[in-house]
Parts: sequence; structure tokens; C-alpha cells
Amino acid sequence: MIGPVYAITDPLAPLPVMDQARAAARGGAWAVQLRDKTATDAELVPLARALGAELRALGVRLIVNDRLEVALAAKADGLHLGQGDGDPVAARARLGPGRLLGLSIETEAQCAAIPPGVVDYVGAGPVRATATKPDHAPPLGLAGLARITARSPVPVIAIDGLGPGDASALRRAGAAGMAVVSAVMHARDPEAATRALLREWEAAA
Repeated sequence: MIGPVYAITDPLAPLPVMDQARAAARGGAWAVQLRDKTATDAELVPLARALGAELRALGVRLIVNDRLEVALAAKADGLHLGQGDGDPVAARARLGPGRLLGLSIETEAQCAAIPPGVVDYVGAGPVRATATKPDHAPPLGLAGLARITARSPVPVIAIDGLGPGDASALRRAGAAGMAVVSAVMHARDPEAATRALLREWEAAA
């Protein structure tokens, strides 16, 4: 279910969001997260519907960040919640059992508080400081990531500040995959950048 490369769109990246998602999917990402903190739900729903149709044709999952109503209206494959984005139990009840639900984890205490049987994966980070989230929590580092993977009841995707050269260390820390924004969406060739990350992860096995 969880693959090595989880790509997150960026409305400030050079390419339009549709092109970002298409490139990441063709490069081998197992999922693409639609993330836009400023757009309205009404603006995101048609985009999510169009993205979902394209990604499904490529065998890739569409995950909507934060916006439960958008995920439901667009019939997305899943939803990702931050710590302040609502109750995961309530979100799961509305999503039903057929969609993925991810949850951001910043501390071991948050990991210990994951409600059983509710989320499918966690995004653990920030592993490093990142400009894409200026208000992020203190970085976990690889040691902190390893402590979370050791106690998480579900697969852990490492997030924030990650890119080429990180696969071996992330795998040693127990991560099931890596979530990337700038390393793919701001690359000169996002499809090639995604493919390179996937090759690196597989080579680190």
C-alpha cells in the first residue's frame, strides 16, 4: 500500500499543479498529495476531481491535505490531517473504510496517542528544517525519526527537508517512504527527479 515516494504539490512551484502531479506520477510516485493552504474548498474540488481522474489512470493515489470536504466531494483516494486539522476518528467515520487516512506526527507523545485502527500511515517530521513549512515544529532528526518508527503502529513516511541522498538513512531509521515537495516540484524535470528518488530508495534496500 505504501510506496517509497510520496509527492506533495506546491502552488508556488514553476509548473501548474496538474503538471506537477502528472510528472510525479509518471516518475513513479505511489501517491500525490494535493496541498494548498490558501485556495478555497470551492476552488480545490474541481482540481481534485481532475487530478484524481488522471492519477487513477496511472495507478497512483490522490491524497487531499487537510480538507475533508474536498476529499469527499472529489472522491479522492485519501485524506491527510495535521495535528490541528480535526479529529482523525471523526474523519475516518466520514471517509469510510475504503480510503486512506494519514496523520502528521511531530513527537513521540503524538505517536503514542494515535487512535488504534483509524489511520493508515503517519507522516513523521520535520526530519529537517524546511522553507516549505516556516512554522514547523523542531526537527526530529534521524534519531527522532527512528524512535517514532519503532513505536508507530502503522507505516511511517518521513517528511520535510528531504531529497536526493537521503534514502539509505531513512530506510535505516525504519521509514516506509519519503514525502517530498521541493525535491520534485521545484526540480527542473520533476518526472526525472521522482524517478531518481525511487531508484535511490530501491538501491538502498
